[in-house]
Amino acid sequence: MRPISFLSDFGLTDEFVGVVHGVVARIEPQLRVIDVTHGVPRGNIRAGALALLRAVQYLPEGVALVVVDPGVGTTRRPIAAETPWGYFVGPDNGVLAPAVAMVGGASSVVTLEDERFRIPSLGGSTFDGRDVFGPAAAVLAAEQAAITDLGPPLPNDSLTPLLLPLVEPEGAGIRGEVWWLDQFGNCQTNVSAEDLTALGASPGGEVTLQVGGTEYELPWVAAYGEVEPGQPLLHLDSYGLIAIAVREGSAAERLNLSEGHQVVLQA
Repeated sequence: MRPISFLSDFGLTDEFVGVVHGVVARIEPQLRVIDVTHGVPRGNIRAGALALLRAVQYLPEGVALVVVDPGVGTTRRPIAAETPWGYFVGPDNGVLAPAVAMVGGASSVVTLEDERFRIPSLGGSTFDGRDVFGPAAAVLAAEQAAITDLGPPLPNDSLTPLLLPLVEPEGAGIRGEVWWLDQFGNCQTNVSAEDLTALGASPGGEVTLQVGGTEYELPWVAAYGEVEPGQPLLHLDSYGLIAIAVREGSAAERLNLSEGHQVVLQA
């Protein structure tokens, strides 16, 4: 049996996460479910896709059950995709595409239409995590069904893509974007270390960060402890991208940053 890695925007206030766990356990009680996160901002497809992209390289091969689905009940397709890593199950709205591409692409894609692997809904079509995606993930993980049993095939390259912005030249620097804010207020950008070194910056030196009309001179350091408490800094985060942080504080609050905020960096 394969483990299921479960990621959603359900939160933990309501019973939704527990119900999906229950559906999986009723299909196969021995299945292991890893809760990656259920704190994706509600309906934020890009945040869910980036969370999955960051996490999948550290997850055991198996089944990724991903439910960030603002289009539930509409014509968006529920799908499963087979990859060299394992299976991805979720809505075809872009949330799966970056991770599927990173692990080597899809060798098989189907729409989840076979009623044998669905739970009949007692009400409306608003809980596909319970009724469609959970059962599909469980039977794939337990090897109770092949992916081709779950529904008609789709072209392997038919996943709805998610367009992620790239850095762009901006005067003597580059313009990037804040991709992710963690709970500590650290701000991951889409800027790589190579992007900064191409400007002439280097670790241990200073980098100019422009946020709106305000400029900050930030040290590029390896660890928070290299600066004084309360001091802003740049560092290479654990996923290999440049992050803006404040030692023992929140860069999001201190520099008034939010997801999607554009920033300019110069050596």
